[in-house]
Amino acid sequence: MPTLKKIVIRDFRNIALQELFFSPNVNCISGNNGEGKTNLLDAIHYLSMTRSAFPSQDRYIARHGTDSFSVGGSFIMENGLESRFSIQAGAGEKKLVRDDKPYGRFSEHIGVLPVVMVSPGDISLVSESGEERRRMANALLSQMDREYLSAAQSYNRLLALRNKELKNPAPDAQLLSVLDERMAVPAAFIYESRAEMVRRLNPSVESYYRMISGGSESVSIEYRSDLEKASLPEILSDCRERDYALKYTSAGVQRDDFVFLMDGQPIRRFGSQGQQKSFLVALKFAQYEIMKQAYGFAPTLLLDDVFDKLDLGRISNLVSMVAGSDFGQIFITDCDRTRLQGVVDRITEDRAYFEAKGGVFTRL
Repeated sequence: MPTLKKIVIRDFRNIALQELFFSPNVNCISGNNGEGKTNLLDAIHYLSMTRSAFPSQDRYIARHGTDSFSVGGSFIMENGLESRFSIQAGAGEKKLVRDDKPYGRFSEHIGVLPVVMVSPGDISLVSESGEERRRMANALLSQMDREYLSAAQSYNRLLALRNKELKNPAPDAQLLSVLDERMAVPAAFIYESRAEMVRRLNPSVESYYRMISGGSESVSIEYRSDLEKASLPEILSDCRERDYALKYTSAGVQRDDFVFLMDGQPIRRFGSQGQQKSFLVALKFAQYEIMKQAYGFAPTLLLDDVFDKLDLGRISNLVSMVAGSDFGQIFITDCDRTRLQGVVDRITEDRAYFEAKGGVFTRL
């Protein structure tokens, strides 16, 4: 499995310049809020996924007063050899390099350094619109399946063309029909991939939730898509007049959603903060599990402030779960260094501790 040996970060959020060496096992970052703990984890995520873990444009990632940033890392790959990766962004341009050779397309990099991140921002998966949940599904499936990533890119290009045509004063009905047919193949692939993802996630989410919460509630994910009713061309044909009026495409996989349930009811409405947090951690660990099965090795796991809003019982269950599973390299942040050390020292003796202050990280 790829293991991050060293990272070099320049002008990424509040991090001016840092070179850090990590443990291949567990790495702990403590410090007060706003000191840069999450930014370090996001830099690792950016290097893996070529984008932030959060809905943020690149121009807002560069450190205040700068207009560009870079992240580079040395990884020990699954074959035992070391590879260097770097990404630079600024002035509307982005460059991605592996071992001094630029990638032809960024999509070639997705999945090379698999990663799962758990953060307080995950609550948006429960509280916000379906866009966040689709983003989650796309990130998971794109890392495991290049064909899915290609299908999503193809569908989005065709969807943009269709929406552009719908904005015309007199849309070309024949062109729309052609686009509908061309969108059908990637839409069907996306639909089937998402349905299979939910089928595989549900048992793991249920299992991890019970391990974390110790509760008797039943949790699950329900997938909802327009394609449950008919093929995409049929759906778009039925919606044509409405699309003319709205001037955009009102049906299709871009409107898919995933409903999180607890005892058959939306967890958004009926779950406590602790139950919602336990569900979200279980969801991310379930993603981690199916990625590990797909790759044959463990992805990097980024746990940002994961103990927040969990009582001591749930924290103890979470620690026992991590200690008892075949996890790979892990990065954990927490405001409480004493709590973090108490938790991690029970997991392993192979760990590294860092203190964050003002975007500067000191190894303890």
